[in-house]
Amino acid sequence: MTHLKTLHILNKPPEHGRFGLCLSGMGPDDGLLMIENGVLGVTHSSRLNNRQWYALRPDLDARGLLSQVSADRVMSFDDMVELVGSAENVISW
Repeated sequence: MTHLKTLHILNKPPEHGRFGLCLSGMGPDDGLLMIENGVLGVTHSSRLNNRQWYALRPDLDARGLLSQVSADRVMSFDDMVELVGSAENVISW
């Protein structure tokens, strides 16, 4: 698992103001984990370019988006725990 300066955990959809604030607040050594309605962001892949991002499998599956995401970007709950533990800081949006 990659070491991150800050892991941003985002549960808001792309049309919510916090989605854009989260992306603009990310640094080059930061990562993004989309959960709940945040996984709808995978349909706006141009906004995710040049970012280290992941999406939670159960939330993708619940919204019918699992097939739209590369396997290396999909996280299980166990992966999420490991990712949170490897980050120096964690911010929930």
